[in-house]
Amino acid sequence: MMAEELAAVRCDLEDFAAEVFEPFARADQRRWGGVYLRGLLLDGRRKSVEPMAARLGEDGNRQALAHFITISPWDPAHVRARLTWRMQQVINPTALVIDDTGFLKDGDSSACVSRQYTGTAGKVTNCQAGVSLHLASDGASAAVDWRLFLPESWDPASPKADPDKVARRAPWGIPVEVGHVEKWQLALDMIEETRSWGIDIPLAVADGGYGDTAAFRLGLEERGLTYVVGISTTTTAQPEEAQPHTPPYGGRGPRPRPVYPEPARTVKNLVIAAGRKAARPVQWREGSRPGSGRSGVKRMYSRFVALRIRPAGREIRKNTDGLELPVRWLLAEWPADQSEPVQFWLSNLPADTALATLVRTAKLRWRIEHDYREMKQALGLAHFEGRTWRGWHHHVTLVSVAHAFCTLQRMTRSPKGTASA
Repeated sequence: MMAEELAAVRCDLEDFAAEVFEPFARADQRRWGGVYLRGLLLDGRRKSVEPMAARLGEDGNRQALAHFITISPWDPAHVRARLTWRMQQVINPTALVIDDTGFLKDGDSSACVSRQYTGTAGKVTNCQAGVSLHLASDGASAAVDWRLFLPESWDPASPKADPDKVARRAPWGIPVEVGHVEKWQLALDMIEETRSWGIDIPLAVADGGYGDTAAFRLGLEERGLTYVVGISTTTTAQPEEAQPHTPPYGGRGPRPRPVYPEPARTVKNLVIAAGRKAARPVQWREGSRPGSGRSGVKRMYSRFVALRIRPAGREIRKNTDGLELPVRWLLAEWPADQSEPVQFWLSNLPADTALATLVRTAKLRWRIEHDYREMKQALGLAHFEGRTWRGWHHHVTLVSVAHAFCTLQRMTRSPKGTASA
């Protein structure tokens, strides 16, 4: 925001900050929380402490801002809980969306930095990885919880531990009890945390980085959640009509267990076998580009195939009661100009769920890409230059608060009450 724009909404911002920062124990924390928030919202290329302090005028105390974000002992979970309560009321979320993003780094000194794959760069590179949980509806979304992923090289209990990185744990304030945990488990932990705040949204959405892991899907089901999650083309399944049979007993050894007569097939092969004629057109939302339709904007449109299948794999069989594998939805996008399907999702939504509902839910993840883009480009999500565990969590929490404020302002001004940019 330009300084003039921020001045025009200063009262709204102070009211919002007072509500979200209510858990702060001290008046100085509330003060510098508000100042840091203004620094994130003001225009500027970098949103690290020093350039923000330079832009903040008489409030630009670099030392006080640095102390607040890196050392001050406030618990970000308390702020995130207040933020979640506030945004749930306005967004009226239909789903929890889970994703992760990379924080590119030149050196390897910051907490949890490692060479790892990140979609931010599209390759293996030196970075931190943050897992986030968002409240989302068709019209708006907000990042409300975060976890910093700790690679095995930072875990003293791992055989892949790097002694130099392990030695930096204490100086950078990484809690002793924090070890390497897979990103999908961090996502389940955040769902548990938001539930402890009184937030109970029964639908989860995630991409293939999470959906490919059967343990993640089973974790969602154990928590009573429905889901639509991305999966890779090599995920295997049986057709819905497949039935297990028990081979004849030869009289020696243990009796044979029921098996499916045919090997499981990849989801890509199952959709191709259904054929292009099985694809149906679906429009799922309005885009941002001008269009020739009645609304004046281009609608997002493609063709989709929905099949009932039985996901296979050792983890699924181990956790299945009875002889038959459970039936789930397989959704595939198969554009008219493509020779084969291009994207796949798995869902445990009810058998009578309409195709349009499956598609709209699967495509809801676009909101999180929008959140990341705004938080990184406008609000300095990846600009934190400190090295500590606490500082990273403080910074991403304050960026989420700034993003939520922008969302509220857009919803107030929009005639449709949405935050789409």
